[in-house]
Amino acid sequence: MTATGASDDRVLFEVDPDRRIATITLNNPSQRNSYDAAMRETVARHLDRVAEDDDVTVVLLRGAGGVFSAGADMKNAYGWYGAPGDEAGTERRPSQRRRLTVDRKSFGFYHNFMGFPKVTVGEIAGYALGGGFEMALMTDISVVARDTRIGMPATRFLGPALGSLHMFFHRLGPVLARRLLLTGDIIPAGEIEGLGIFTETCDSGSVTARARYWAEKAAKMPADGVVIAKEAFRLVEQTQVYHGEETASYLFHAFGTNLQFAPGEFNFVKTRAEHGAKEAFRLRDEHFHVSEPEA
Repeated sequence: MTATGASDDRVLFEVDPDRRIATITLNNPSQRNSYDAAMRETVARHLDRVAEDDDVTVVLLRGAGGVFSAGADMKNAYGWYGAPGDEAGTERRPSQRRRLTVDRKSFGFYHNFMGFPKVTVGEIAGYALGGGFEMALMTDISVVARDTRIGMPATRFLGPALGSLHMFFHRLGPVLARRLLLTGDIIPAGEIEGLGIFTETCDSGSVTARARYWAEKAAKMPADGVVIAKEAFRLVEQTQVYHGEETASYLFHAFGTNLQFAPGEFNFVKTRAEHGAKEAFRLRDEHFHVSEPEA
């Protein structure tokens, strides 16, 4: 297996030319492989490279340390927008101009990943939350450990205006999509094993081998036939479920960041500014916890 250099060592890239498989590994295990804008741009560059390489037919996407990804790094939410600080070093809220520009780029990444011309295989374990959950759902073939924690807890920040709503409804179905987006629940993947959301659900110790199996299986397919099929899949999805909503999603997200919070509602941005990110996450989970009724 031959490795190639990367501009960000938090994203690893290697190619197995004999098997025609490229592997992209999110390598930020101390943060549960959460990613910032620079990491995502590195992933995008590697995907572009694979798209132009006729000798590679499959991309295996995984995370280091037995964790797929806890999603976008929200410790510095404004950092995604490159928001400057004032002379006192205080972060300033980014303008709507910058929000729209950055969010358009974000949805462009997801659009390109969903329409990628090669087969994408996800090795999903540990956590697949937020943007990590989105990428897991976007892969063509996904192998997930039953104990993987999945969900969109970011909806507890601003509500379900975050993310690609069309993708959740299409991939999860309307009932499960509403549950996860309207509650921010985090659930084990094994709980929905029977719904066929993922290609294969297995024990955590088997995820790596099973994902590799599917990658090698897909790599034996005729590459030109695969790309034709992928374009046909994208045409069907665009015409049936994504029409118009993709453009609206980033607009909803950008304008939704100016939501007003009523007394008693949890404002993550304000809480983080007052208490720090770690305590803000703890207070968020405490606020949204509701005990199950006794049988």
